[in-house]
Amino acid sequence: MTSTKMTGNMVLAELKDVNTLHAAYATDTHTRTGEDRITPRDLRQWLARLRLLEGVPFAYLVPDSELLPPESIRFFYLDRNWTDALIQGALSVGTLNSADRAQLETLYGDIRRELDEEERDVRLPGGEQVQRGAAGIITGFLLRSRAVSGWPAMHVRAYARDVVGDEEIVPESHPDRIKILRLERLAPAVLFVLFDGIPQLVHLEEPRQGIQFGVNLNPIGNTGTFNASVEVRDRNTSEEVPNKPEMPIAFRPGSPGVLDLRATCKTFNNNANTHTGPDVDGAEFALEMIRFPYRQVFGAIDNHPEIGDVFKPTIGYKLADLKKTFVANIT
Repeated sequence: MTSTKMTGNMVLAELKDVNTLHAAYATDTHTRTGEDRITPRDLRQWLARLRLLEGVPFAYLVPDSELLPPESIRFFYLDRNWTDALIQGALSVGTLNSADRAQLETLYGDIRRELDEEERDVRLPGGEQVQRGAAGIITGFLLRSRAVSGWPAMHVRAYARDVVGDEEIVPESHPDRIKILRLERLAPAVLFVLFDGIPQLVHLEEPRQGIQFGVNLNPIGNTGTFNASVEVRDRNTSEEVPNKPEMPIAFRPGSPGVLDLRATCKTFNNNANTHTGPDVDGAEFALEMIRFPYRQVFGAIDNHPEIGDVFKPTIGYKLADLKKTFVANIT
């Protein structure tokens, strides 16, 4: 019986051979496609969330509150080298010696390729297809604003180029839309978003659920007080009447923010351009008071855009159309 002295290089070569054999046998399958995977599912999903900074203390993201003052937004790039080091550090917890670390090191490439796809599945809207391919640049923003707490279900959309109209909402798998990897409120007034790419346009929009009423607030000099008003809409066409002064909205005495319905309806009646009847019914009142969701656009737009350039409100049905539809459904 003869013995052979093993050198360090020979040991590493043996470990690589063992690892190659291990890599050929999957330990799990992809959650949705059923394809073989080396990393166990629970670990793979946890690492994907960690890669998207889930569980990372906020102080590591924003070390000083002055970097994110109230009513501000900060766009950023995410350093892949930093997140790769984070993943490697998390995996190293399970190693006991240099042999374990050497074997794990040879698996980093396979693990990263699996996490490239898994991180896109962390937030996968219903009906969307699984997106493949190597992960690219991650960008994102932090928003600190009262709008976050006022509209917890705020819509966020990102586009590679401005080709989508206001009336169209394309799925995240659309080639001109950037997928959102993470969308979370870190605090009541702080929103954290990560994008799978570099967007040219980002839309922040009020939720579209239900019917929203609202008024325009017009400052009164430098007193810090406001007058409230709404645009004039014709109840026969449901369109705004151009070149007409806005109608003032009355509030109850001593109750700021509470509408005086009687006085407001009288204002609508006294304005001949509204064509409302002697008694303003609920549909006519809603037509005058309804407000479309506001949208804030960040990106390559005109330096001084008009509201019509970034927001084009439309009404899907006129009152006459609703009447026809209602009668048709009854008959």
